[in-house]
Amino acid sequence: MKVSDANCISFFKVSGSGNDFIIIDNRDFSFKIVDLPTFVRKVCQRKISVGADGLFLIEPSETADFKWRFFNADGSAARMCGNGSRCVARYAYENGMAGRSMSMETPVGVITADVFDETVKVRLPDPSPLQIDRPIVLDGREVRLDVIDTGVPHAVILVEDLDVCPVFEEGRKIRRCEAFHPEGVNADFARVLERQKMRVRTYERGVEDETLACGTGVVASVLAAAGRKRVGSPVDVTVQSGETLRVYFKEQDGVFREIYLEGKVKMVYQGLLFEEAYK
Repeated sequence: MKVSDANCISFFKVSGSGNDFIIIDNRDFSFKIVDLPTFVRKVCQRKISVGADGLFLIEPSETADFKWRFFNADGSAARMCGNGSRCVARYAYENGMAGRSMSMETPVGVITADVFDETVKVRLPDPSPLQIDRPIVLDGREVRLDVIDTGVPHAVILVEDLDVCPVFEEGRKIRRCEAFHPEGVNADFARVLERQKMRVRTYERGVEDETLACGTGVVASVLAAAGRKRVGSPVDVTVQSGETLRVYFKEQDGVFREIYLEGKVKMVYQGLLFEEAYK
């Protein structure tokens, strides 16, 4: 097959601490796919197509340097993605769409980011009030967890041993629990190691599996631990990929604000999608 003979879509593959994303520049609105959920599901399939945790479309904005729309691997749209926002920021800087400090229009409002070579720091929207020890029923038993929306909803359980924690099994049950219908929730399992160190594993809604990292989940876990006075800003969090994300925050009278997520971003490759990748 000749590239010139194919109806190709240009894209970048970018990874943020273990979360990988497909990014497509649609600032000229040349992207003509009508059935976006199906397209996203197909190109995000691993081993069959490109494979990714999600896909971003970059579009023009009247209020920021650019606008992004994000879709989970299952084709569902999401309001926020922490690691994805960091990936988009580096992508935008490397492609001359913005300077090292930039603003991005998102479904939850305009957020800002700073690019320091491979490290990207993004300011996330202020979270919802933290609910500590919210009871839910799983398999006929009561489970208590901490609930907070850090751009998307998260339920956090603090555990003592993450290595033996059944993240997939318990995470799937929490994600689909009746208490969180109809939107569902992401499930985070976190361990506090020291005053400024944690480890987190996340079952992600929209991917429907444990991922190697989840930016908003890391933030949710840190704020849940902070709400219990067990950590203080900044907190370094080791995720399942083995990489570390740093979370900064301010807290007063139980209200969290000025939330920042920082970590490394890798520009993996640039490519062309043939129709066979999504048909």
